[in-house]
Amino acid sequence: MPRFRKKLAGAAAAAALCLLGAGTSSTPASAAQSLRWVALGDSYTAGAIPAAGHTFEEPRDGCQRTTESYPEVIKRDLGSLVRLHNVSCGNATIANVDREEQHPIGYELHIPGLVDNHDPDYPFPPVPPQIDAVSPGTGLVTVGVGGNSLGFGEILGKCIELGPEGGVGSSPCKDHYGNSLAARLEHVRAEYDRMLTAIHAKAPSAKVVTVGYPTVIPDNVSNCLYGNPLQFSTIRHADLNWLRASALEPLNAVIQQVTAAHGDHYVDIYSSSKGHSVCALGQEKWVEGILERLPTPGNPAVWALVHPNARGHANAAARVENAILGG
Repeated sequence: MPRFRKKLAGAAAAAALCLLGAGTSSTPASAAQSLRWVALGDSYTAGAIPAAGHTFEEPRDGCQRTTESYPEVIKRDLGSLVRLHNVSCGNATIANVDREEQHPIGYELHIPGLVDNHDPDYPFPPVPPQIDAVSPGTGLVTVGVGGNSLGFGEILGKCIELGPEGGVGSSPCKDHYGNSLAARLEHVRAEYDRMLTAIHAKAPSAKVVTVGYPTVIPDNVSNCLYGNPLQFSTIRHADLNWLRASALEPLNAVIQQVTAAHGDHYVDIYSSSKGHSVCALGQEKWVEGILERLPTPGNPAVWALVHPNARGHANAAARVENAILGG
């Protein structure tokens, strides 16, 4: 995917100058080209899975930040224009961003019948609230979070569990949750509003860019094979439609609405990733399924739990970088 480094270097530098509020000739060029950027978020920001690159931090803190996650891709693209402090963390909630410490899990994961991973470094020490990395000198904050506050991973697990109980055309997961998603979404709305208020209080001059979630479930779920763990395992088609229409799309809408209310910039990843869901084939697949790889003799299954791969992060990087540069 083309990178925005192909833009004129002068245009990029000018955008960085504007973000820094460095419009006077007395500002040294070297300072103007080093935008202090803090990346906040959950696993869709951190990367978290092998398909999104290698974890790179030593010693490990269990947050599973990977080399091909979109903050790291943008950092390489923009080079000396930015100084990135990436504190995103797999499994983070909105509360873990703005006020609560988090206990990272690394790749410790147990899903009966699918995944049984033990991380030799688990348990990890708690990490502080991500907002601690934000200061008055921060010029840019990007944040991609909300899915765990909605409970999307928990809902996926329950849908997998309940799928075999239903027949073709049934929606056992939707029946189980009823109308409870509406209250969950309002919880996300209140939490997101509180978080953005806190970010602006800590960095009053920062540009704040929020990042939505990509297309995970296709519009046409007949492309998804029931029982395939490389896709959605045993989640029923009707439940996939329900998850898309009642959880994922409304979650993005809430994030966009709260962002607008704060006067911040929302990055839509969803539209640009249409056609690249979990159920797409080959290189068109930008989001991995429940598993990235099936087990083979001597090799365990590789879990992904519906997370973007490197291609998905490349798409996110292009959109977020455009927002950073003022596009």
